[in-house]
Amino acid sequence: MLLPNITASGGVPLSVNFDSPEDFLIFGFQLVFATTVVLVAGPVVVTILATRALRLQNRFIFMLNTSIADTLVGVSVYYLGLFDVQEGYPSRNGTRNLLPSLLGVNVMTFIFAQFDRYFAVCHPFIYTRYITRRVVISANVYCWFHVYSQSIVLSFVPLSKALQLYVFSIIFLQIIVLTKVIMTVKLFVVARFQLDKEPPGADKESKNESLRIIIFVVVTFLVLWLPSFLNIIIRFVFGRGLTFRNEATNLFAIMARFNAVCTASVYIWGSPSLREALVRTVWGRVCPKCRRRYR
Repeated sequence: MLLPNITASGGVPLSVNFDSPEDFLIFGFQLVFATTVVLVAGPVVVTILATRALRLQNRFIFMLNTSIADTLVGVSVYYLGLFDVQEGYPSRNGTRNLLPSLLGVNVMTFIFAQFDRYFAVCHPFIYTRYITRRVVISANVYCWFHVYSQSIVLSFVPLSKALQLYVFSIIFLQIIVLTKVIMTVKLFVVARFQLDKEPPGADKESKNESLRIIIFVVVTFLVLWLPSFLNIIIRFVFGRGLTFRNEATNLFAIMARFNAVCTASVYIWGSPSLREALVRTVWGRVCPKCRRRYR
């Protein structure tokens, strides 16, 4: 990708000047953070792709989609966090919001995943008949198409029009966030009361596990992402809010990207079947002692 605003020397400067201990701390944190995201979310992607039993379950297709986006978020931090980059309007050495839009893919995926779990638990007949694997895969592909079609359009329209579309996307995002909150409450009620009426068994345990994971993931996502979202709204609507030197020092952006670690970690923690496959597929090959210890 050809990046705009390249410096006269032919390259993009680093995110810090290394004039103080804080600069070394910021740079080191971004490097460690990017590597951690790739090493946590990446194996989840490999495990689901390599395990047929997981790929056949709709909930793991949603996990796969978010984990792919999270892995790419980690890779993106090697640029956004280590170099002097400012996304948004105005932009400096930016990627036309292509890299930050990875979080938008997760927002859309979580919405579809919440509706998927709601129909799976509350309307199992409709779910079994209509929510096929093809439908779920199409929904996940649409998440990428929806987010990046907007980013591509914004790249080719005049700046004034791009700002108007950007504001409209923020308003649309507010509707999505409100829907996510409502669905989270609804799923919590379902998990708390409706599942208790079902007889014990593997199906009930699977539904309980999937609901617990999606609720925890969405709540964590909203907590870490909302500060950045609210700061953007305040800056555009009221002309106030906090500004940062670049993406590496943007505390709100760091919090939002931290979801990439949290989401994959929750998947591993909350799903014994994924954890077992992860040990067998990735960790066990890298560290044979881990496989023996897990057994």
